[in-house]
Amino acid sequence: MTPATDRLRHWLGDARPELAVILGSSLGGLADAVANARVLPYAGVPRFPRPSVSGHSGEVIVGDVAGRSVLLLKGRAHPYEDGDAAVMRPVIEALAGLGIRRVLLTNAAGSLLPAVGPGRIMLITDHINLSGMNPLIGEAGDERFVSMTGAYDASLAEGLRAAAKAEAIDLAEGVYAWFSGPSFETPAEIRMARTLGADAVGMSTVPETILARRFGLRVAALSVITNLGAGIGGASPSHAETKSEGAKATADMTRLVTRFVQDLDHGR
Repeated sequence: MTPATDRLRHWLGDARPELAVILGSSLGGLADAVANARVLPYAGVPRFPRPSVSGHSGEVIVGDVAGRSVLLLKGRAHPYEDGDAAVMRPVIEALAGLGIRRVLLTNAAGSLLPAVGPGRIMLITDHINLSGMNPLIGEAGDERFVSMTGAYDASLAEGLRAAAKAEAIDLAEGVYAWFSGPSFETPAEIRMARTLGADAVGMSTVPETILARRFGLRVAALSVITNLGAGIGGASPSHAETKSEGAKATADMTRLVTRFVQDLDHGR
């Protein structure tokens, strides 16, 4: 058991979360949907990263969503903050140590599809790693050779589709490409990503998915589209746009995740 797992186990007490949710840029408003919430700053958990990006407060929240126990990670640290692709490893490893087997990752992303503009939510069905990094580099043992076929769990994805239909949310789907950041992509890089088959771009999530699969967690992931990629319709993304547009999608994201959790069964 890692020191982080031990600290969280004692803090959780009798709570047994059925799902962990990592909240991306300006999606912290989802935490307002948690009933009977208790909060623990990342600073109070050994080896947990301290996010330095605005819109990522760095708090662990446990409480009830739709009558089910859920653990929320409000904010993430990104590899571009200090060059460590495995910066979220202590978090993912702790979730596995707690016995949580399902994780929902969320992020803010730029769309490469003009028809899928700001305010839409996209279900990530696969990813392309264009960062040149991998969080398992340097790890010893055969466990590092993780299969990424089916990295995004089909059953969890079906649950999100069903939740979106029940809530009348127009859920897009697509492939997410990870660029290292922190600078935004150039128009030429956006054209390249589209040619390679990407539908959205962002600076997170992929390393967490790789780590989650390394530790045996099942993964689902959602992007809130906050902008069009550079050069599409004259777009020139900014972090201010990411934060403002991400906040606007909080209501839909809250309804979607709440219904997903409500209908989550032990077989999914």
